[in-house]
Amino acid sequence: MNEEAEQEAAEEELRIELKGSLALVTLDRPRALNALSTAMRARLSDSLWAFARDPQVYAVAIESASAKVFSAGSDVREVIEWGRHDRARARRAFRDEYALNWQWECFSKPTIPLIDGLVMGGGVGITMFGTHRVAGAGYRFAMPETQIGLFPDVGIAHVFARLKGEVGMYLGLTGRSIGRADAYALGLVTHCIDAGHFARIKAEVGEAWPVDPILDRLHEDPGPGELGPYLEVIEACFAAASVEETIARLRAVRGPSKAWAEAVAADLGARSPLSLKITHRQIRDAKALDLRHTLQNDYRLACRCLAGHDFYEGVRAQLIDKDGRPAWRPDRLEDVTEPMLEAYFAPLGADELTLPTRQEMQEARS
Repeated sequence: MNEEAEQEAAEEELRIELKGSLALVTLDRPRALNALSTAMRARLSDSLWAFARDPQVYAVAIESASAKVFSAGSDVREVIEWGRHDRARARRAFRDEYALNWQWECFSKPTIPLIDGLVMGGGVGITMFGTHRVAGAGYRFAMPETQIGLFPDVGIAHVFARLKGEVGMYLGLTGRSIGRADAYALGLVTHCIDAGHFARIKAEVGEAWPVDPILDRLHEDPGPGELGPYLEVIEACFAAASVEETIARLRAVRGPSKAWAEAVAADLGARSPLSLKITHRQIRDAKALDLRHTLQNDYRLACRCLAGHDFYEGVRAQLIDKDGRPAWRPDRLEDVTEPMLEAYFAPLGADELTLPTRQEMQEARS
């Protein structure tokens, strides 16, 4: 597909409407589970700049046309294809994606993602940052990149590093999903509101009613989360100084949580060893980084993954051939050495991603 055709497809797959004072963005790519193509992200970025400058736009909402999924993430098949045949374009895709994540964070008006269904990867990148995050009853959150030989990117390491009780490390390494009750308890969403109320939210915001009173009035207690019984085990095991020690601690768990811990250890055993070690260091390092620098670090890692093996192999095994049998390199954690990790985290020199400061982003609106 040439660039003109990609742009035409993006106009159908990412619809933009003005409803009074509300700018509404709708993801409508159901066959691909609303996977975000590069052209869709470019259209969203251009629209955000326009919304920021338009005095008639009070707030921006983003939703899915599908009741089952918000977004399964970025279109990694697209990036993999470019990685094989046009590496510069693949690197540019990551660069533009992380720039969009930062743009969303620096956007100066209320943002209201209305999420009812699965949100992963790149879908998290266009919903996590900003002012509000609304979860419907079907909300499921996951960052499963270690399953495809990548790492939890789009700046989420900045968030994971700050979650209480090592839950961020658990989510980042395992890629397991959580529902809205856990997400609300962790601060990953700001409100729990059933999808039946989304139309009302859009209508009232479109009339420029203040966002917070609308959402606060409709918010409902999501009840207890799924992780509650395992929080102590998660903290004890995922506070370890290495992935190997985390797995050893999980295998040593006894009592009511034993079966759960063994299943988590088995999950980790199926992930890319290199991705696990990259992710472990990435989340630890992000404790000392702001979001802007986290995204710039993500770009270093993404470029190195494009030049490696496991990203291509993971996408093949999980999404293309779907045989579920990736041949990781290395295939053992103990064979992922410190020099290997240092090479992934090393600066890119002249090819570094340098994002504008927050002040520069604000000034660029005018």
